[in-house]
Amino acid sequence: AVSAEHCTCPEPLSDALNASAGNGSEAQNATVRFTATPEGTALAYGSLLFMALLPIFFGALRSVRCSKSKKGGEMPETITSRDAARFPIIASCTLFGLYLFFKLFSQEYINLLLSLYFFVLESLLCRILSARLDPDVERLRHHLTNSNNVVFAEILNYEFDTKSLICLVLSSVVGVWYLLKKHWIANNLFGLAFALNGVELLHLNNVSTGCILLGGLFVYDVFWVFGTNVMVTVAKSFEAPIKLVFPQDLLEKGLGASNFAMLGLGDIVIPGIFIALLLRFDVSLKKNTRTYFYSSFVAYIFGLVLTIFIMHTFKHAQPALLYLVPACVGFPVLVALLKGEVTEMFSQSKEGLGIVI
Repeated sequence: AVSAEHCTCPEPLSDALNASAGNGSEAQNATVRFTATPEGTALAYGSLLFMALLPIFFGALRSVRCSKSKKGGEMPETITSRDAARFPIIASCTLFGLYLFFKLFSQEYINLLLSLYFFVLESLLCRILSARLDPDVERLRHHLTNSNNVVFAEILNYEFDTKSLICLVLSSVVGVWYLLKKHWIANNLFGLAFALNGVELLHLNNVSTGCILLGGLFVYDVFWVFGTNVMVTVAKSFEAPIKLVFPQDLLEKGLGASNFAMLGLGDIVIPGIFIALLLRFDVSLKKNTRTYFYSSFVAYIFGLVLTIFIMHTFKHAQPALLYLVPACVGFPVLVALLKGEVTEMFSQSKEGLGIVI
């Protein structure tokens, strides 16, 4: 998760679509150049698009409920305009720092440490799964107590239920699977959980802040993808669930496929928190419509499809925010102009967006 207070971006790899992973072996890729079939390519890109939409849509819905949550552990982080302005700078430092680490130290040991770190973060996946199960499962309670008849002191006071136990087991299985095999399905399960959590819990305080954040990351993305090879290098070397991947050779090799198209979680979470903000703005208008949410959601689809088309046409990794930012900002602003609600959109504060649906 991203801390708004420190503006740390652990997913600086906001692009590098269609980078071939090949189990991380550049020598193997150089020896055998894989040529994807049209069917395999369409399946890979279509799956990435579908997976990207899931955390944005459901994360936005949950962000509205989360904005009024009274549970301390679920309170959303609020990104201010100052945070948004600093975000691209610290993200650039993080990205370049990772690049230097991969150049100076063994990639194997770095990825091992990262794998252990993300294994610990499986608790996020557990919380996401727990929220999806039937609430009736909570009725079965479990208590940990001292086995002696005389209790001298409270040993442990932690409440959990059957739902929590089920989700802990499931997330642990996925965590061990990813830690041992680095399988792309396990990677995507973690990635989707992290993205959903990010969209739900990271809240922009107003639309102006969202424009500052997206504008800054627009420049960040373009520079690090087109200006240098840093972004693509780190994306290919970074073995952690900070990107969604889907094999282009799935039809030929099945679940053991190894040539992946990829989409960084930053390309999902960053536009996603802006789309979630617009949904909360829709709710605050109390007009029983979701015009701004749906317009920005369609804009995201358009921008991502355009990214894939340009990347596939020119056979070069693309900075996805180059296309996503103008679409996700431009479409809703155009709608606001047509409806005469530009002033309301840009003057709305966070307090006016905390409506429960």
